[in-house]
Amino acid sequence: MLKMPPRIKVLEAAGSLADGRVEILDDKRARVVSSLGDKTYTVIVDAEKRLVYSDDNGTKYRGYVGYPIIAVLMKKGMLPYNERVANALKGIKWKTLNEKYKKYWLVEKIVKNIAQRKGVPSEEIDRYVETVLSQLKQLELRLAEPPGNI
Repeated sequence: MLKMPPRIKVLEAAGSLADGRVEILDDKRARVVSSLGDKTYTVIVDAEKRLVYSDDNGTKYRGYVGYPIIAVLMKKGMLPYNERVANALKGIKWKTLNEKYKKYWLVEKIVKNIAQRKGVPSEEIDRYVETVLSQLKQLELRLAEPPGNI
């Protein structure tokens, strides 16, 4: 089973949807473009078998459900999507922030401040993240083989 992601990955996923960077290709395959536009992630979701795959670093190397998978699950309606929260996170360059500050809790604080300036309070963001993580945990997702094997 894949591990639960850091909280920030829920926000990163929502922001990717608000940015229009998530494309569903067919019933199992999708593509997610990174916040800087320099990478495209391949995502596979087999809902029936609870198998997922993504070639993002969090999924491949750290063994947790990466933000591209979360974003696709949101787009497919398998996880909640909060448009108000997502729009407050629109346009954030996640990779730049993550590399600059190197601590997810600090990046979360920064993006919450950005969202607050756009009218979305931290408490609303916290409730949303907790709801998504709770539902994600119930999905009990397992890592699939790379595309072609699913």
